Amino acid sequence: MGETHTSKIELNVELDDNRVPEKLFWSAEDGGINKEEAKAMMLSVWDSKAQESLRIDLWTKDMPVDEMKVFFHQTLVSMSDTFKRATQDEKMTATMKDFCDYFAEKLDLKNK
Repeated sequence: MGETHTSKIELNVELDDNRVPEKLFWSAEDGGINKEEAKAMMLSVWDSKAQESLRIDLWTKDMPVDEMKVFFHQTLVSMSDTFKRATQDEKMTATMKDFCDYFAEKLDLKNK
């Protein structure tokens, strides 16, 4: 067995007095990212013992709603791609992509 490597991804959240996120920063040394600012983030992890996903969804109070809609759409498309790579389930991937197209159409995102 080969040598192992540890990779660190770091999230930092600046909160206001009411503990509402004002700024989000993330770093991923292996990816060359150091304290880059973001307006929103979604993190999901799988707890195999409890057989459930655990999530952290954060966005800054100045995240524009129109950008949040695009963020959600792009996240859904990315999840469809990940689902295909992880399961090779072409039929469900196509269904998910259809929903992504429907989502974009209903929010008028195709023109943006």
